[in-house]
Amino acid sequence: MSVRVLAALAMLMVAFALPAYAAGKKTAHSSAQLNALLDRLQKHYQQTKSFSAKFTEEITPAGGAKRARAGNIYYRKPGQMRWEFTGEDQEIIVSDGKLLYNYQPDLNQVIETPLEQAFKSSATAAFLLGVGNLQRDFDAKAPATQAADGLKHIVLKPKNGSDTFEVGIDPATLDIKMLRLTDALGDVTVLTFGDIKRDTPLDDQLFTFIPPAGADIVKTPQSPNSR
Repeated sequence: MSVRVLAALAMLMVAFALPAYAAGKKTAHSSAQLNALLDRLQKHYQQTKSFSAKFTEEITPAGGAKRARAGNIYYRKPGQMRWEFTGEDQEIIVSDGKLLYNYQPDLNQVIETPLEQAFKSSATAAFLLGVGNLQRDFDAKAPATQAADGLKHIVLKPKNGSDTFEVGIDPATLDIKMLRLTDALGDVTVLTFGDIKRDTPLDDQLFTFIPPAGADIVKTPQSPNSR
């Protein structure tokens, strides 16, 4: 299971709150401006109930070779999601809001994990479950310099984690175009998005996982602290 991918989904939910930032003409320099921005982002996040999008993913391990994939993502609060990776390196990740299923067709194996146990950061799980709070859970700032890609960028770091997230918004369309995650080991995951649709009806079957016939099901032991 790609923890980087799952963490990026939570940051994507934060990213969907960014049009207020992208539409502005100034970067938030002062603490007061940034706090006001975070308040607007929080409101927008709370109002977003679901979304779907096409995506590409590039993972560059520190000192390793780059790996690229593509697919579709669906999300619905609280905590329901589906990642479909297409092409040669296929994978399906489904959450019904309580359990997370990671299916790898080449192995015909399913790994089943309690959702809140699947993440290193409690802030990540909180955003997936629809109860995240930007000012409580994250340190946020504008980059020292904006990238020369024509997007508006903002940097987010969980207060109880070591990973750093950067998101980029197209100022013309306000679409989320890029999300970059850099973890403590220096591995970089870059997700780019297109055909974004927010708050449209999503079929319940997207978030229901039925193991394929003959699949090997591996259940992650439940943490003693889990309820």
